[in-house]
Amino acid sequence: MKKFLTVLAIVLPLAFAGAATASAQVSFGVIGGATFSKLSKEVVKGENMTQYHVGGTVQVNLPLGFSIQPSLMYNVKGSKFGTPDVPEAAAGDLTVGYLELPVSVQWGPDLLLFRPFLDVTPFVGYGLNNKLSMVGTDVIKNAWSENGLSRWEYGIGVGIGLEIWKFQVIGRYNWNFGSLMDFKSDIDGGVGSALKNTFERGKFGGFTLTAAILF
Repeated sequence: MKKFLTVLAIVLPLAFAGAATASAQVSFGVIGGATFSKLSKEVVKGENMTQYHVGGTVQVNLPLGFSIQPSLMYNVKGSKFGTPDVPEAAAGDLTVGYLELPVSVQWGPDLLLFRPFLDVTPFVGYGLNNKLSMVGTDVIKNAWSENGLSRWEYGIGVGIGLEIWKFQVIGRYNWNFGSLMDFKSDIDGGVGSALKNTFERGKFGGFTLTAAILF
């Protein structure tokens, strides 16, 4: 929770600080692209899953090549997973749809025809929906209903981008912090234990490729 509050304290001021700058130039736009993610955990074999993200954005251009670009988007993350030594007890896939607020802090020189830039993006999100498919249906349903998804996510992304006139493309690697699952009770049973072991410290990590059109 302390990490989440820290990221939130960074993200929200960045989202609105640029708009108060008198010399700032503001553009609105739409964004969308591909989300490549997998479950990151030392005992789980996570495999990449391709999903998508879409939303709106506001670009605030600042002096010295800086800009701040907060967005509000729906971002679907997922992963196929399995435990190598007991694949039949802990294999399946998970997808989660987040309402996400990333704040892209960009720096790059304006070269008239185009602008390459570096990108650092803290983000917070709230899980709106999720789907878990896993072996051992009854145990999984009971364990997931008692515990289930940890709704809040928070993390940071780092990448590079290119802006040509009103079009923008950003490639970004993202790190998620915190646990995917919110444990409120003990989980008994072999498959239930596998579920807990799979998600106790699991988190989504991966790459996003985002295109934006600014107006």
